[in-house]
Amino acid sequence: MRSLATGTDDLLAHVEDGVAVVTLNRPERRNALSRALLDALADVLREVEADDEVGCVVLTGAGGAFCAGGDVKDMAAGGDELPFGALVERQRRNHHQTAGRLHRMPKPTIAALPGPAAGAGLSLALACDLRYAADGALLTTAFARVGLAGDYGGSWFLTQLVGPAKARELYFFSDRLSAAEAKTLGLVNDVFAADALQAEVLRRARHLADGPRLALRAMKDNLNRALTGTLEDALDLEATFHLHTATTHDHREAATAFVEKREPVFRGH
Repeated sequence: MRSLATGTDDLLAHVEDGVAVVTLNRPERRNALSRALLDALADVLREVEADDEVGCVVLTGAGGAFCAGGDVKDMAAGGDELPFGALVERQRRNHHQTAGRLHRMPKPTIAALPGPAAGAGLSLALACDLRYAADGALLTTAFARVGLAGDYGGSWFLTQLVGPAKARELYFFSDRLSAAEAKTLGLVNDVFAADALQAEVLRRARHLADGPRLALRAMKDNLNRALTGTLEDALDLEATFHLHTATTHDHREAATAFVEKREPVFRGH
């Protein structure tokens, strides 16, 4: 296991077996998002995206919670004296460097939810490619409860996942969803007992990290572009990526393994 420096105790990160595990670490605040945590998260995500050892990224939370969103106690205390325009620019930049990077990076990203995911915490989970939750987890947009409009891309991610009408309902009313309800809606891919969640997520993450990384990268690009592109765009892009991956070592290895009736050993090229 290789630990990654984050510059703050609010965020922990390490790489093991090709998987980067990034842990929000403010359990006393249910991992609410401090400024130090958000800045460190942006830096670590940039690092693991560029790390050739990393084939999959897992985002999770310490102490039985995923993330309670913004730190409401800090909001109530005030104290940020930057001009409004500078605050907006800082927030935009961090949005792109965290939620945006989780969505766009050319590697699979997984959110493991051991407990509540609310507000911006839910948005960060929705930014990941896959989400798995403990059976006791609760999910809520929460923004309306604290008089905020919402951030970290949640409105876009939620609309893509559940459609505009349901996304509006979840934002306007801030209903709390159980893990089972979230699975029914398609917000999480599966639900596990709390004591099995970490092992189940890491098993899937290692499978992806050991997989055909160039093909997975192309798949993610295809799927992301399908969110806003046309069928014609998808047909053209798939033609390019499919034929490109057909020239890779991983494809040749998989074809040979199929003929030889064995499991392929992918090398990411």
